Amino acid sequence: MELSQLSRKEIINLYDGSRLGYVGESDLVIDDKSGRILAMVIYPKGLSAKVRNTRELVIPWQAVKKIGEEIMVVEIVPERSSHKFSFHE
Repeated sequence: MELSQLSRKEIINLYDGSRLGYVGESDLVIDDKSGRILAMVIYPKGLSAKVRNTRELVIPWQAVKKIGEEIMVVEIVPERSSHKFSFHE
């Protein structure tokens, strides 16, 4: 798959069905030795994100469950104590 195809996909969380953004709006963390994708970093958007003091969401590549024609399904669950997200293995 080409990066241009991947970047158009919307990221959906399997845990709660939430829309997390698009791959093209995120940063990819790539291992410089192997060239493998390690994670995606999604940044909050808009005024509501600033008001809530939300930080970026790091999605480990292992949390990616399926890549379809239009969406990428990931599985991350919120940690109860801090409202941060972690991936579910």
